[in-house]
Amino acid sequence: MMRNKAHIGNKMAALLPLLMLTSCVAMSDTGGGDNVARYRGDEGLSGYSNVSVRRAPAMLWSFKSDARTASSPIINEGVTYWIDKRGKVYGVDKGGAQTFEYDFGSASETTPLIVDSVIYVGMMNGRMNALSMATKDTLWSFETWGQISSPPNYVQSKSAIIFGSYDNYVYLLDKTTGAEINHFETGYYINGAVAVRDNFAIFGGCDGWLRVVDYFRGQAVDSVKVDNYIPQSAAIYGNEAYAGDYSGNIYELTLAEKGLVSFSKIHSSPSEKSSFTGVPAVDDKYIYIIEDNYIAAVERSTQVQKWRVMLAADTGESSPLIVRDKVLICTKSGIVSLIDKESGELLWEWDAGETITANPAASQGRFYILTAKGTLFCFE
Repeated sequence: MMRNKAHIGNKMAALLPLLMLTSCVAMSDTGGGDNVARYRGDEGLSGYSNVSVRRAPAMLWSFKSDARTASSPIINEGVTYWIDKRGKVYGVDKGGAQTFEYDFGSASETTPLIVDSVIYVGMMNGRMNALSMATKDTLWSFETWGQISSPPNYVQSKSAIIFGSYDNYVYLLDKTTGAEINHFETGYYINGAVAVRDNFAIFGGCDGWLRVVDYFRGQAVDSVKVDNYIPQSAAIYGNEAYAGDYSGNIYELTLAEKGLVSFSKIHSSPSEKSSFTGVPAVDDKYIYIIEDNYIAAVERSTQVQKWRVMLAADTGESSPLIVRDKVLICTKSGIVSLIDKESGELLWEWDAGETITANPAASQGRFYILTAKGTLFCFE
């Protein structure tokens, strides 16, 4: 039975056949390699950036697109990109001038990926598209059977992109041709991006299972059941992966060469009414997690809470970004906070006056905030 096909752009059609198959945050300066700009900054979606920002930043400029978006901003060669809900991609340079625009003509509620001047973006109609940023030609378009809300991630070792779909599958595609390398069946919808470490892909879904897959072999390695569904992505640093369920529980998975070594709940929800819809941020010492309108730092080695700070409002879907010695976090009501990552001291706050659901992005001493109304703010 035909399941998917790749629809190839005019310039690739002579080279590529139709493909058939049978069978629920953005940053720069993170060492992604290969001219990569992606959701949560690196393959492991750690939410760590080596960018240093000032203790009391000032807004340099703002850009209004006047179109609502569910995308987080990503930064490539000094230009900040995102896609609006109607399917238009924007690129704004360091001076606040728009330098790129392309309309896919189809709704999108995810974050793009850029690799070597090609932009990859999933659509609500179930297609994953690859667009040349230089020529604005569609290089390929891969069709799934469900909407794509999962931000694509780049697997450098395979020169491939990986993402989930609402057709209950995770796909690994060749980044150049769109040819399917592997696919993995899950139990339900996949909302979050797929985290990658070595030859393992880690993701959770709306069925409440965390899965570890060997994408080289196309085989499931391990899966663990958690207390509630997993609305977003796991975050990896070193050999450990961290993920949160909707209730606010945080889990640690330890990985080794052959797969999952250990699994444990390292942080319990503080309240039966708590919810968690973001992604943890992790560095060499701490995990930074959101508990409704609180942000907490938990020491990785001891699993002891280092500090817990009340924010001005609930963060909603926005996730923290580590900017070297500080943590940047946005609330759904539009408050942006900068916190000292060792002490938990609140260093700075600013009110955007608009709803924020996106993750912040940082590059070259600046950070960028994108609101749900499509307004981009630049700070230094």
